[in-house]
Amino acid sequence: MEKDISFILNHLGEDRENYFNAVSPPILQSSNFVFRDVETMRAAMPNEFNRPFYTRGANPTVTILRKKLAALEGSEEALVFGSGVAAISAAVLSCVKAGDHIICVQHPYSWTTTLLEDLLARFNVTHTFVDGTKLENFANAITPATKVIYLESPNTMTFELQDLEAVSALAKKHNITTIIDNSYSSPLHQNPISLGVDIVVHSASKYLNGHSDIVAGVLCSTTERVKKIYSSEFLTLGGIISPHDAWLMMRGLRTLQVRMQRTSESAEKIIAFLENHPLVEKVLYPFSKTNPQLALAKKQMKRCGGLFSILLKADKIEQAEKFTNSLKRFLIACSWGGHESLVYPICALYGSGSNNKPHLPWNLVRIYIGLEEPDILIEDLNNALASM
Repeated sequence: MEKDISFILNHLGEDRENYFNAVSPPILQSSNFVFRDVETMRAAMPNEFNRPFYTRGANPTVTILRKKLAALEGSEEALVFGSGVAAISAAVLSCVKAGDHIICVQHPYSWTTTLLEDLLARFNVTHTFVDGTKLENFANAITPATKVIYLESPNTMTFELQDLEAVSALAKKHNITTIIDNSYSSPLHQNPISLGVDIVVHSASKYLNGHSDIVAGVLCSTTERVKKIYSSEFLTLGGIISPHDAWLMMRGLRTLQVRMQRTSESAEKIIAFLENHPLVEKVLYPFSKTNPQLALAKKQMKRCGGLFSILLKADKIEQAEKFTNSLKRFLIACSWGGHESLVYPICALYGSGSNNKPHLPWNLVRIYIGLEEPDILIEDLNNALASM
């Protein structure tokens, strides 16, 4: 049966008779919850996953949000974290111990790379980066110590995909857990659990919140897996979201459908302009007609959102800087998924000191299309391209 997205976003988990029939759930900004007697407290202790005891574990406002996110992703349960990388870290840590091995797609989110190369390496957890566009690369990298295959489909800079159904089937044959960062698509455009993936994570600062005013992360999986992560990595490391931020995300979810439709439609119109511009060498976008993985993208994704990249037809890094600096309607920033249109120029990484060896070319610019009028954004892009 097709999910009733509008019911999930607007009503699921909201037992309004429990809070004075208020239309909007309250923010239960309490760190602590009291009990009428010792026996009631004793009974609550083993069930902190479902019953408010201390907000580091369960909070009623956060619980409503968890129910919505699990339903959207098609999972049994969900946890909400204080950042996307907190959700990623908890998911990976829950699956490995010293001596284990992880296979990861090449060039994932930068903090995923840091987790593997810096933190887990200190505890003798090894990793192999592979080109995830070919299934055999995963198969060839599997060792007896492999416990995790980590996916990011599409990648959020260059938009390569993995065949999620095929990789999941391969992993299951070898008793390997699959984890995917599904931030690019959101649960509206791709549901990896239906394709066999074990754990789905999101940077909820992006589309799920949609207003660029909180940082958060989400982890979705079976009840068994989520409870295991909850009782260990979640409670121990304490990377929780506040009740207020959970409420803000819930408010953002109300408009998820209309925001995703708007940004997708605007991006498609703007990409059609850019693909025919003489100063654009290439557009990187999963549903682009030039994408060699277009058939796979359309098989496992319902639609793309507003994020894509372009390669400028430029000879000097100064031209990429001039293009970026000439934009009037786009903000220069990282992240994406909010109401505002953004550009992230890779040329800024060159000579920055924080990233002396960027793997992406300086003429690549990542563009996010927000909720502004697409014709105005096209005019701005056209003027900035002319300035080069």
